[in-house]
Amino acid sequence: MKLLFSEDLSRKLVPFVKDLFRRSAHVARVGMNGSASNRQVWDYAGQNGFVTITVDNDFLSFADTLGHSPKVILLEICDYPTNVAARMIRAEVPEYWSLMPRPALC
Repeated sequence: MKLLFSEDLSRKLVPFVKDLFRRSAHVARVGMNGSASNRQVWDYAGQNGFVTITVDNDFLSFADTLGHSPKVILLEICDYPTNVAARMIRAEVPEYWSLMPRPALC
């Protein structure tokens, strides 16, 4: 699984989870600066196999109206320091792993 951190989350989160989610990135690192719309981030995540991690409820609205791909992890009330947010993400790894599609067994 690879996470795409939205603009509203600190870029500093990526290194905190890189050992668990190696190919994760922040939107700013994939060429999407602050002018990218949430819809552009949604589309990019879907086209590139990311799970979007955000504090923005708009992404849940997209899931309701556009379908459920890409997956979204919503951090509610994320007004705590970056290292606390990173610990929360790392602590919930088993739940995040459950979002991953499993290969079909023959």
